[in-house]
Amino acid sequence: MKKTYTIQILVFLVVIGFASCKESTNYDSAAEVPSKTDSLPSVKEIKAKLDLEGFKTFDYVDEKSGDTILMQQYFIAFLKRGESRSQNKVEADSLQKLHLAHLTKMYEMGYADISGPFGDNGDIRGITIYNVPTMEMADSLANADPMVKAGRLAIEIHPWWAAKGYPLR
Repeated sequence: MKKTYTIQILVFLVVIGFASCKESTNYDSAAEVPSKTDSLPSVKEIKAKLDLEGFKTFDYVDEKSGDTILMQQYFIAFLKRGESRSQNKVEADSLQKLHLAHLTKMYEMGYADISGPFGDNGDIRGITIYNVPTMEMADSLANADPMVKAGRLAIEIHPWWAAKGYPLR
C-alpha cells in the first residue's frame, strides 16, 4: 500500500512538472495568436519613441559584452514620514486604503513601475519609481497621494537612471 501511494505521488509530480513547463496559449481567437513574422521594436525604435515623448535617454556600452544598453531616466519618489501623524486609527486606516488605491492607479495608468514600503519603520517609509518624462510630472503625481495631501507622508524625488526593459531579480 505504501509503495503504491509513493508511486502515485511521483506520477502526480511528474505530470505537474510537465504541465507547468508547457507554454501558455490562452488566446480568445486565432487573430490574437502572434505570428512568427511579428517582431519586437528595435532599441532604435524604442529610443526614438521615448525621445519623442520627452524622456531623457542615453546609450551605454557594456565593456564586458560589447552590448549597447539603452538607459532611461526615471524618478524615484521617497515617501518619508510626514509632520502630520496625529490621525486616529480609523482615519489612518482610511488614508492607507486611499494611498494604496492611488499607487494602484499610478501603476495601472503606466505612470509608476513599482512601489513598496520599507520594512524598518524608519523615516523613509517607502518608494515609488515613476516612469514619466519630467521631474515636475513625477512631483505632481506623487503629491496627489492622499497620504501626502493629509501630511502623513512627505515626498522627496530624485532622477534615477536604469536600463530600459531590464527586470528586477
